[in-house]
Amino acid sequence: MGVRRSGMSRGGARRDGVRRNPLDGAALTSAIRRSGPYATIRDAVYRMYERRVEASLPTDITPRHVGVILDGNRRWARSMGLADVNTGHQRGAQKISELLQWSTEAGVEHVTLWLLSTDNLGRPAAELDPLLEIIENTVTRLAADGWHVKPVGALDLLPDKTARVLKDAGEATSGAPGLIVNVAVGYGGRREIADAVRSLLVEQASRGTSIEELAEILDVEHIAEHLYTRGQPDPDLVIRTSGEQRLSGFMLWQSAHSEFYFCEVHWPDFRKVDFLRAMRSYAARHRRYGS
Repeated sequence: MGVRRSGMSRGGARRDGVRRNPLDGAALTSAIRRSGPYATIRDAVYRMYERRVEASLPTDITPRHVGVILDGNRRWARSMGLADVNTGHQRGAQKISELLQWSTEAGVEHVTLWLLSTDNLGRPAAELDPLLEIIENTVTRLAADGWHVKPVGALDLLPDKTARVLKDAGEATSGAPGLIVNVAVGYGGRREIADAVRSLLVEQASRGTSIEELAEILDVEHIAEHLYTRGQPDPDLVIRTSGEQRLSGFMLWQSAHSEFYFCEVHWPDFRKVDFLRAMRSYAARHRRYGS
């Protein structure tokens, strides 16, 4: 029999009964890099680069509407060695106000934030319930800060309390000036299209229009008028964090001509320089709309 010099047994548990988190090393390294001289130098370099990117942006090419898939909160928490993934959701929620400020400074008029998908509603209650509470607190804070909040999603699928918070925030800020903030909660692109068609059918039926008559006149604008974002321009730019390169059902109808920017960082680590890079990438593209 050999002698274990490390003091560790299989599975990561020490012989003294204390289990070590395999992510502790990575978390410690990250903590060191976020503090002390390293952080001071890094932050100074970021600020210089940030100003350089901002100065290079053309002032006449700005997206009116930016959609954001706030992805990677759970992976961020795990990468930091945190057992509770809701810590990642909370950290991500704190990032939203910064994004809205950056968007306002850039001249963006509409921002759509995908906070919770219809698929997310199937998560275990131990994760979903705290997440819903974080969303409720976030939306309440956005309303209190004076942002024009507009809920978009299938609110009927949400718990009554969550739906009420969203509706109250929307009603309380409906006349607020400036940036319109669509908070997509209980949102799915396919569900949105289905809801739009359903709403269109109900509207036409109330006018006495037959199915045959509707089939003759139906075009894309009829459906667009019943989307959650009706009356707003389609997103010019869609940003997704965490390195995933797919829409996952986000604004399927509205993004037909959108530009996409996929960012490697997890949402809680999204910085102004990342936002500016997305703006720069958008400005450098020639949008032809199929022509």
